[in-house]
Amino acid sequence: MFSPGQEEPSAPNKEPVKYGELVVLGYNGALPNGDRGRRKSRFALYKRTKANGVRPSTIHVVSTPQASKAISCKGQHSISYTLSRNQTVVVEYTHDKDTDMFQVGRSTESPIDFVVTDTVSGGQNDDAQITQSTISRFACRIVCDRNEPYTARIFAAGFDSSKNIFLGEKAAKWKNPDGHMDGLTTNGVLVMHPQGGFTEESQPGVWREISVCGDVYTLRETRSAQQRGKLVESETNVLQDGSLIDLCGATLLWRTADGLFHAPTQKHIEALRQEINAARPQCPVGLNTLAFPSINRKEVVEEKQPWAYLSCGHVHGYHSWGHRSDGEANERECPMCRTVGPYVPLWLGCEAGFYVDAGPPTHAFTPCGHVCSEKSAKYWSQIPLPHGTHAFHAACPFCATQLVGEQNCIKLIFQGPVD
Repeated sequence: MFSPGQEEPSAPNKEPVKYGELVVLGYNGALPNGDRGRRKSRFALYKRTKANGVRPSTIHVVSTPQASKAISCKGQHSISYTLSRNQTVVVEYTHDKDTDMFQVGRSTESPIDFVVTDTVSGGQNDDAQITQSTISRFACRIVCDRNEPYTARIFAAGFDSSKNIFLGEKAAKWKNPDGHMDGLTTNGVLVMHPQGGFTEESQPGVWREISVCGDVYTLRETRSAQQRGKLVESETNVLQDGSLIDLCGATLLWRTADGLFHAPTQKHIEALRQEINAARPQCPVGLNTLAFPSINRKEVVEEKQPWAYLSCGHVHGYHSWGHRSDGEANERECPMCRTVGPYVPLWLGCEAGFYVDAGPPTHAFTPCGHVCSEKSAKYWSQIPLPHGTHAFHAACPFCATQLVGEQNCIKLIFQGPVD
């Protein structure tokens, strides 16, 4: 319907240079209370007017906390590895004119470019629900090369307001064979690169943990275990289109500028919504015309909203019959095929960054009812996302609800107008 050239994104070679975007899983185009400042559901990384990257330079081994503090107060970036009460290794970092650094975390302090809070599944208002966050205040940093091909790399931990990263006595840390120090953050930064990029043919990759210096390790036994995993020398911390970054409480999707240039946009999804509504799908029982609500009204169930039986996929308008007295409250019997299962309103998936193709919205995730293209639904249905400290499960990218059912999604069966 749309060729990439018709859409608003500028080609990747035009100014300003966009390195890519981070999209938080579990939000359908915006945070429940709206995007505000550095706290939003999607964050674009652009080339900075002046490089702010840093690289390791001098290493100091100090025996007193005072000496360690003296080095870290020099106004330069540094990482401190506390080995014991009387030995700390401080690695000073110096300015790197060839890279830009972007920091992600829960803190609202100025060094954080993108503020991320815990995702509440089901897309509910999340302000009051989290009592204790598991996301680090300074969770990770992404370093982008300022020259083509603008490679982006991820590292665990971010520098605080004093330009320091502190790994205390209890943190997992070690000295590598080449002599440089490295470590892991408390709950870790996990990354998964899909096999085959972020396309219709992609397959899920293997979840790995990224160290403070950007090396790749197998996962620890549990999220915050003291013992690190095994070094995976064949893999790197370079982000690819479709890479997933898990911060233990929120998962981010990395989309490259080139990937976004070829992806569907919000306008495209709106056109698909209008197209499906123009076909005037009908409730096969009530014979009333159904219509997906506009993208701006994605929280309120409307009178014409399509509903579906998620066991069979038949689409209806809302009705109150078919309850099973012996079943759960939401179990209904489909009047078309007598299949019993959940009966839910359908919502269009509005976050374009989650689509792997530009296909029509034909499939719904179960049990939440978010609708997207077949290939996008099947892609996310097979991706194991970290949950808690050592569990993984597939979840709807638009609301973070854990998926259930044989396929985790269902093909919708619309009935056209009888006239």
